[in-house]
Amino acid sequence: MSRRVTPKERVKFWRDPVLRGLEMLHATYITYSFSRHAHEGFGIAIVESGVMEFDYRGASHIAPAGSVVITHPGEMHTGHAVLETGWTYRTLLPAVDWLQQAATELNEHSGTLPYFSSPVIHDKRLNHQLINLHRTLEKSPSSIERESYFLWAMTQLIHRYASNGPQLQSVGKENQAVQQVRDYLTCHYTRNISLNELASLVNLSPFRLLRAFKQQVGLPPHAYLNHVRVHQAKQLLALGYPIAAAALATGFADQSHLHRHFKKMLGVTPGQYARGCQP
Repeated sequence: MSRRVTPKERVKFWRDPVLRGLEMLHATYITYSFSRHAHEGFGIAIVESGVMEFDYRGASHIAPAGSVVITHPGEMHTGHAVLETGWTYRTLLPAVDWLQQAATELNEHSGTLPYFSSPVIHDKRLNHQLINLHRTLEKSPSSIERESYFLWAMTQLIHRYASNGPQLQSVGKENQAVQQVRDYLTCHYTRNISLNELASLVNLSPFRLLRAFKQQVGLPPHAYLNHVRVHQAKQLLALGYPIAAAALATGFADQSHLHRHFKKMLGVTPGQYARGCQP
């Protein structure tokens, strides 16, 4: 007879300096119960497993695995497990101006504060997208990648679920700006470039640049930057550079960072490529 494994509570908390100190949590709670509290900004909870229950706006709400919870700034709420096995979730606590900026960039006019009439969103696709965002913010060393994923996710959340979500404006007349950004990335691939830096370069909002660049190039700027870096690393590996040296010389954080993108893009590891280039 197999013994039942009892899950343990675990908590990981961190802040992202690139995103102005955005606070994040990845936790499993079993017996722990949150007292009534409020956040200065929005609260976004992405439930991975188990079931969470919370009181909010005078009612009790259930958030199962696959759902997303949104609480507004300054509004009191609680939180506790429904099942004896608890629940696992990831949280984002963006400041008010982050979502206001995302709302503004959707239609490029001064945006009002997004309002979410329902605190629980039952959308497994959104849940999966936000989990991927959270993992990227946790692991990616790239500033532009973290900025891009976060801004894109916040605009999609507002566009699809905010009761007062603005309409998405069209793009398609930014060819010169996109080419200028491509040239800039090609020339400065060794730097940890930010999305705001690129947007300021061509006088576009970060979100408009994201959409226009992806539409014209087929990749968002952070992915195109990795594309440039991988091809530069190929040249160094063919010349006999050690893999770690090639990684650092082309802007990757370390050898494993290069390995991940190299294999994903070319189908071989840097080591396999280097050995294949030997006489």
